[in-house]
This record gives sequence, C-alpha cells and structure tokens, in this order.
Amino acid sequence: MSALPPPEAPVRVFLVDDHRLFLSGVRAELEGAVAIVGEASDVDEAVAAILEARPDVVLVDVHMPGGGGAEVIARVLAAAPEVRFLALSVSDAAEDVIAVIRAGARGYVTKTIAPAELADAVTRVDEGDAVFSPRLAGFVLDAFAAATPAPADPDLDQLTAREREVLRLIARGYAYKQVARRLEISIKTVETHVSSVLRKLQLSSRYELTRWASDRRIV
Repeated sequence: MSALPPPEAPVRVFLVDDHRLFLSGVRAELEGAVAIVGEASDVDEAVAAILEARPDVVLVDVHMPGGGGAEVIARVLAAAPEVRFLALSVSDAAEDVIAVIRAGARGYVTKTIAPAELADAVTRVDEGDAVFSPRLAGFVLDAFAAATPAPADPDLDQLTAREREVLRLIARGYAYKQVARRLEISIKTVETHVSSVLRKLQLSSRYELTRWASDRRIV
C-alpha cells in the first residue's frame, strides 16, 4: 500500500497595517486558510519582523507611519527578494496603486474584498500570479503599457517613498493640513518630511520645490 502524500503546508502570511482593529479582523478571517506568522503597524517594525519571519506573502497597507507600504516593500525586497507582497488598502487612487507595484508588489486589492476572495488572492500571489481588484486591473495594465522608462535621477532617488508622496502633493498645491489628511499622518510629520526634502534637494522654499517637481514632470 503506497503512502499518502504529505499535506501541503499552508501559506505563511505576515500582516502590516497601522489599524489594530483591522489587523485583528483580517487575522480572524484568514486563520485556518493560511498561517499568520506575524504582524506590524509601522514601517521600521514591519521591515525588521518580516526579514526575521521570512513569510511567503506579506499583506501590506499603503498608508502608515514611516513611509508607507511602498517603503516596506522596497526595503524588504532589497534583502529578501523571495518574499511576495499583496497590497490591501482602502485607497484605489492611481498614484497609490502604481507606487506599490513599482516597489515590487505582486498585486493590489481593496479592503472591500470578501474574506474568501482575500484568501484566494493570497494563495495566487504565493503561486506567482499577479492579482488585482477587478476595477483596478485594466487601469494598471494601461498605466504600465503607456509608461516609458524614466531616466535615473540621483536627486529623486535619495528621497524615501513617503518623502516623494509628500513632495508630489505639496507641488500640486495641497496645504500641509490637506497632505496630512490624505496620507493619514500628522501635520508635524508633513512638516518634517518637507524639511527633509528641501534639505536633500538643497532647496530653500516651497516655491522652489514646486518648480523642481514641475521641471521633472513628477507633479
């Protein structure tokens, strides 16, 4: 009598979101379908814990303290390229989707997704598929089909993902309060990011920052 094949190990999943209540809900919905191996609520904590746990798939929010999902993805993949990321966010804004996909995420779904569909999306990402919420898939394909490779910009490359987000919004004319609300961070944090951007780019005012961004067509 031949031995039965061993059961497949569940997908090992790490959760990253700065809303603890939401984390608890996702854990409750996914437990049994996957193996939850850890969770974190800010960028630095997430990067360190993911590199230690080495999960198969990371479910990551887009906006959170310390730089956002794109920052987590970029930093982890630089050290552990085998880890796969699936963005899970309330946002379906173009800039959010493109930022995390360019950082290396394998997919992007919104938080309106049903629990069974989320478990399926995690499994598909683990298997190497690219997964998007239906209304985002066409948009993502169009955006990347139309995109041309951007030349390297050493000045822009020195900014973190969050600093680039703040830069774009400030250059578009958003007030600090509006930037804070849009990125779900404090006004003080916005001011800190703007100061850091001005220092790194050797600019002295918001006006110069706007011109700098406009000249490079990144507004």
